Amino acid sequence: MNSVAIFWVQILASLGVFSLVAAWYVWPWLTKLPRNSALTPLLFVHVFRYVGLVLLVKGMVDPRLPHSNLYSTAYGDLVAAALSLASIFALRGNWRGAIPLVWVANTWGFVDLLDALRGVIASNVPSFDLGTVWYLFIFYAPAVIISHVLIFTILFKSRSWKKVDSSSRKKVTVQG
Repeated sequence: MNSVAIFWVQILASLGVFSLVAAWYVWPWLTKLPRNSALTPLLFVHVFRYVGLVLLVKGMVDPRLPHSNLYSTAYGDLVAAALSLASIFALRGNWRGAIPLVWVANTWGFVDLLDALRGVIASNVPSFDLGTVWYLFIFYAPAVIISHVLIFTILFKSRSWKKVDSSSRKKVTVQG
């Protein structure tokens, strides 16, 4: 099997494994949480997208890779990381604009991911020397994809999702 085939097999295998983990463990746990608390750990997956800047470090990837793809992916990931972190602060602070900010962060991150995938396919990236960056593609990117799907699912169910943790509400009793 050549490196291109191995690359795609590894991505598909990671997507499968992360999907199982999400379905069996993550999703059941998230459904027990209030919406903002459920979104926060999923957004943390994206905060680490700043690691994409490694694509711009000389000597980390094959110098023959198209620079336009590297720059758009690296800086797109950096913006996605910043938006995700801002969303976490907004959610934890119960800001009025928190959910719209999560929509922006997740949409930006997903579109950036689709653009990066387009670049990977168009440039046949797995045929180049990726060094350790290979692991970002075959391990981290699938986790990011699954996280995007889970975030979008919560956002689309937002109206029916539990907004506040009922156990944290103070009970008021009337004595008479």
